[in-house]
Amino acid sequence: MTEKILVAVFSASGVTEKVGREIARIAGADFYEIVPKALYTTADLNWNNNQSRSSVEMNDPSARPEIAGTVADMASYDTVIVGFPIWWGVAPRIIETFLESYDFSGKKIIPFCTSGGSGVGRSDTALYKNVSGDVKWARGRQINRPNEAEIRRWLKEVL
Repeated sequence: MTEKILVAVFSASGVTEKVGREIARIAGADFYEIVPKALYTTADLNWNNNQSRSSVEMNDPSARPEIAGTVADMASYDTVIVGFPIWWGVAPRIIETFLESYDFSGKKIIPFCTSGGSGVGRSDTALYKNVSGDVKWARGRQINRPNEAEIRRWLKEVL
């Protein structure tokens, strides 16, 4: 039996989406973009402004931005690769929304991040607490560009 893989990413600037699409292509996986119900504007993403939407969300551990759509058949996937940019040293709150929206029992979850300034940090362990069910959680990895050789090496390690 062939493992069925989903690559689900949230990307505010397009960088994480590019990496996620390359991971999906190389892994022969389906691709799903985690799109916020209310799209982020440039002003929303201004991390220098304490009143910007992203700053307010990241300073509120209970914030759960709504997602516009759903994965059609999450139950059919064996492995879910979840990609996100690093915001304030962790994953954006919308990733917590995503992880709390599905039953991942029996699945393997593999996080990856993109970041201009920091690595995975505590983001992967912080996210694990949001997952219900008996899951296999892989250690997170920072992948900042769609480099085929790097992605192939990483997928060999985690799949």
